[in-house]
Amino acid sequence: MTAKEFILGFPNRITPEAMEGKGDTCFHFKISGDGGGEFTALADGGEFTVVEGLEGEAKCVITSTDKVLMDIINKEQNPMTAIMFGKLKISNLNEMTKFAKPLGLM
Repeated sequence: MTAKEFILGFPNRITPEAMEGKGDTCFHFKISGDGGGEFTALADGGEFTVVEGLEGEAKCVITSTDKVLMDIINKEQNPMTAIMFGKLKISNLNEMTKFAKPLGLM
C-alpha cells in the first residue's frame, strides 16, 4: 500500500462512531515521493471525505515523505520521533491529536 492509497482510503475506514464529538475539520496532506501527493481530508457533519489536491483552508497541514508516513502507519517509525527529527511536520498538533486514532495514524 502507498501513502496515497492509505489517505484516499480514509472514508472507507472511518466510522461515524469514531467521528462523534470530534467536530468538523480540514486537513491538507503534502506527501512527497512516488507514492504520495497532495490531498484534502474533510470531516463535515460526521462524514469524512478525501480528494486529491488542496482545497479550502486547512486547520492542520501534515507534511512528510511517503516512506516516513508508511513507516509510521506500519509501526516501524515512532511518530513523535519523526516529528522531533523534522521527518513529519504537523502545523496544528492539537487538531491532529483529535483525529489521529480514527485516521489510523496512532
